[in-house]
Amino acid sequence: MKAFQDYYPDNVAHCYGCGSRNDHGHRIKTYWEGEESVTRYTPEPYHTAIPGYVYGGLLASLIDCHSTGTAAAAMYRAEGREMGTLPPFRFVTGSLHVNYLKPTPLSGELEIRGRVKEIKGRKVVVETTVFADGVATASGEVVAVQMPDSFGA
Repeated sequence: MKAFQDYYPDNVAHCYGCGSRNDHGHRIKTYWEGEESVTRYTPEPYHTAIPGYVYGGLLASLIDCHSTGTAAAAMYRAEGREMGTLPPFRFVTGSLHVNYLKPTPLSGELEIRGRVKEIKGRKVVVETTVFADGVATASGEVVAVQMPDSFGA
């Protein structure tokens, strides 16, 4: 099964967090599980804040890119279209708000889960939570805005 990010057009698939064309980035992959979107990501040892814990900037990046991918997939769903059909949906961050709930351990896989809160015009609001070993460690809300056709051209 293809991830949401696998449908991004090549000219806008360079994002450090979610771009398939960025060899140095996170290259996250997001999928639907019912009404929630899910990404699984294993931090590297260099993603450290203090020994044993994940750097908060990584968590913000994961929430951000997970949410913009979810926004694109949600817009396809809302319009009854298959992912990848033209014209493509691609979203950028209008705002990002992150709450750090608990220290996030550096060992093991993180699970990022999102829910669409609102779709209005070219804007999608997504609520996302990061889990480590089933415990919520960070949450956020992203207002994702549909890219204009001229962006990335």
